[in-house]
Amino acid sequence: MEKCRMRNKLSQKQLKKKGRGSQRMQPIRDLEKLEEVKAYLRASSYRDYFCFHLGCNTGFRIGDLVNLRVCDVRNKTHIIVQEEKTGKMRRAFLNETLRAEIAEYTRVMADDDWLFPSNREGRPLCRIHFYRMVRCAGERAGLSELGSHTMRKTFGYHFYKKTKDIGMLMQILNHSNETVTMRYIGILEDEIDQALSDFSL
Repeated sequence: MEKCRMRNKLSQKQLKKKGRGSQRMQPIRDLEKLEEVKAYLRASSYRDYFCFHLGCNTGFRIGDLVNLRVCDVRNKTHIIVQEEKTGKMRRAFLNETLRAEIAEYTRVMADDDWLFPSNREGRPLCRIHFYRMVRCAGERAGLSELGSHTMRKTFGYHFYKKTKDIGMLMQILNHSNETVTMRYIGILEDEIDQALSDFSL
């Protein structure tokens, strides 16, 4: 883990430059690999694991997750946020399993506590710290293209695989059109790879 931290020790400026745009980040397509990433995060920090887990199940961006307070999710059937990036309202359903997990995670927390508190008192989880942890977890699982958009892309990829409803997913992710959504979740890449798999001249 120490080596992982050293490799991913980036300044905020470097991080923005390195990760500019979300195109380089990929969804986790393999569910076994997803469990490996979760297991690594859980062993490192339950807070980081649960942030990742909630993101993968709701499709929220990390910037919106770290701004949540306990009262935003406790005893709720939906999380409602104004997206930091777009300014649009986003509503995510919490199924019974997620509600039970949230109740357990927040059991000893006060309503006005940050849902994902920083180790520095009074602050929410730092996005750069989270990015580094996801990168480390990805490296351990043999995945090199993970980052802060991985949760949202993983949610979208598996939602589409399950429902095949790209129109609904576009609405959930607040995208402008279906092509943007298909590209974002990596489906277009998969289709191109498949088309080229037996192509030869």
